[in-house]
Amino acid sequence: MSRRLRMLLLALGGAGFAALFAAACLELPHFGAARHPYGERAVHAALARHTANVVSAVNFDQRAFDTLGEESILFAAVLGTVVLLRQTRGERQVRPEPVAVARPVRRYSLVMVPVALLTGLYVVAHGQLSPGGGFQGGVVVATALHLLYIGVDYQALERIRPVGGYEVGDAAGEAAYLVLGAAGLLGGSAFLANTLLPYGTFNTIPSGGTVPLLNAAIGMEVACAVVVLLARFLDQAVEIVDGSGE
Repeated sequence: MSRRLRMLLLALGGAGFAALFAAACLELPHFGAARHPYGERAVHAALARHTANVVSAVNFDQRAFDTLGEESILFAAVLGTVVLLRQTRGERQVRPEPVAVARPVRRYSLVMVPVALLTGLYVVAHGQLSPGGGFQGGVVVATALHLLYIGVDYQALERIRPVGGYEVGDAAGEAAYLVLGAAGLLGGSAFLANTLLPYGTFNTIPSGGTVPLLNAAIGMEVACAVVVLLARFLDQAVEIVDGSGE
């Protein structure tokens, strides 16, 4: 494709985007207005499906298909990192040397590992009830595991972080979200439609229909994805040696 043709396609795409963006802006409510139609509809839909946290209702119910796209971006990014940073011919893996860690840092890290882990799981489990959810809780869970890297050493982290298992967990979280979406089609509704399960009692963990299940799938995928991503970066200790051996 020539440069001129690429610039023409860019100009056409930019013009189309500008027209649609301008049309959307013209329909926005005035700044400072007391009435927000989208917010009112979002709150009404969340309450109708017994989801106490409106943000989770939007993410995993009203626009669950968009959330699938966001999850898939993370999944693809981790997959690309695994492929690019894989061990190739001529590379070898060396066991890291243990390092001395100050005792206060070690004690604090070891105390905080279970606390941070439980906090992350709590955030995931209660995402449909309070601020938080699978994305935030998944990052907290992954961070909790890496406190061992800070407080002890890399070998301690490796013992609780079999990367292959987390790679499977990453794929399983992505697959679970897709399966839940396809179940809506099998039930005679739309993809990712929140019509499969009863909505339950408002402000309880099982409430919200499929919202807690989708939230849990996201939590699993994000936690495993972050662990795999950091594992691939932490494994990269590259030393460049020229032909003279210097």
